[in-house]
Amino acid sequence: MAARRMVVIGGDATGMSAASQARRLKKPDELEIVAFERGRFSSYSACGIPYWVGGDVTERDALIARSPEEHRSRDIDLRMRTEAVELDVPGQRVRVREETGGEHWVGYDELVLATGAVPVRPPLPGIDAEGVHGVQTLEDGQRLIDALEQRVESGGAPRAEGGEARRAVVVGAGYIGVEMAEAFVKRGYSVTVLEKGEQPMSTLDPDMGALVHEAMCGLGIETVLGAAVTEIRTDAQGRARAVVTEDAEYPADVVVLGLGVRPATELAREAGLPLGESGGLRTDLAMRVRGHENIWAGGDCVEVLNLVSGRPQHVALGTHANKHGQIIGANIGGGYATFPGVVGTAVSKVCDLEIARTGLLEAQAAAVGLRFESVLIKSTTRAGYYPGTAPIHVKMIAELRSGRLLGVQIVGREHAGKRVDIAAVALHAGMTVEQMTCLDLGYAPPFSPVWDPVLVAARKAAAAVR
Repeated sequence: MAARRMVVIGGDATGMSAASQARRLKKPDELEIVAFERGRFSSYSACGIPYWVGGDVTERDALIARSPEEHRSRDIDLRMRTEAVELDVPGQRVRVREETGGEHWVGYDELVLATGAVPVRPPLPGIDAEGVHGVQTLEDGQRLIDALEQRVESGGAPRAEGGEARRAVVVGAGYIGVEMAEAFVKRGYSVTVLEKGEQPMSTLDPDMGALVHEAMCGLGIETVLGAAVTEIRTDAQGRARAVVTEDAEYPADVVVLGLGVRPATELAREAGLPLGESGGLRTDLAMRVRGHENIWAGGDCVEVLNLVSGRPQHVALGTHANKHGQIIGANIGGGYATFPGVVGTAVSKVCDLEIARTGLLEAQAAAVGLRFESVLIKSTTRAGYYPGTAPIHVKMIAELRSGRLLGVQIVGREHAGKRVDIAAVALHAGMTVEQMTCLDLGYAPPFSPVWDPVLVAARKAAAAVR
């Protein structure tokens, strides 16, 4: 009996996790695994790219978890620089294009879509000019670093004529935007962040975003709000030289786009597979594409269920992508696994400012018809008398009457951000803020005040919803 064939489109987190897990469960004579990756790298940490650009990570290969050769040594036929260009769902086959330009069809018994996400790139004049960079893939990061180092070698950075610092303009103040701002600060650039919204970090409520804005300005990062970009202005050689908004022009030696991402689901859309409102593929709990028994999808190209709101949403995070791959591989390999959903946890930083959130924002809670109270407290990361203590702000949102925890946002200095995990566990458990006040958290002066800031917020929220 011939081996069944598992075809994977996408050679990063979800795709290769699925392939690896399936291989652990099935031998090559039972399951042939073929994976296609259009890029030059496999199984890498895209989340680490800003820290590589900023110099915290010194080697590109430190971000690569497993090379193509390592995958092949485990009987996974990973074909690099090969792009899937068409799906024939009734015929159970994929048309692929090789680096040479040649195309052919490959049949499958099980298909895994792990196509990821693509950066939002608005159709503005100059958006594709030399010197304008995205940072979604390892290749993007390599191109940016090569460009920066080329300027250093030519005497062009980090100082311009007259001794002025070279200028980096980051468009967008979301996670990638603030992380790239930090990377350029570390490289000695003068940094301007342009954000069209009311505050940086639209993943926070505006009052918490205002704390981020204040801190970024204090770090020497010019952060301009309400700045809708209209054009990337270029020089005679076609290289980006300034970013233009409706109100001003900002000179730039390098421009980075941090406008978020959207699911890369063009193949799926053309094949008639079901997509949600965000454009992400719709799957069941086993990560099987709805209505298709032998097509699976995971990672940044799918929608997931938000366990707090009960609504589907698009969440592009490597943590979920790897879990999805493990679940898909287990199910294809004959086991059984499910992915129940997320609570929307994320953490980031810009220089020494840590930013975290989990659960719902006020606007999200209101959108699903929840009535709630919000509280905001200021505390310290350690006992107030202990050296190195730093400020921390915690915002907590709880449902009226029931007291159910709905969301937490944290902005603070060192040791602030990871406290969000306390709230993430509480959300998964469906806890009330009253129940949270009795959590047995670790205490010692170097780590926390007697009342941890999260518990202080819980006490205040409990009083507010009674």
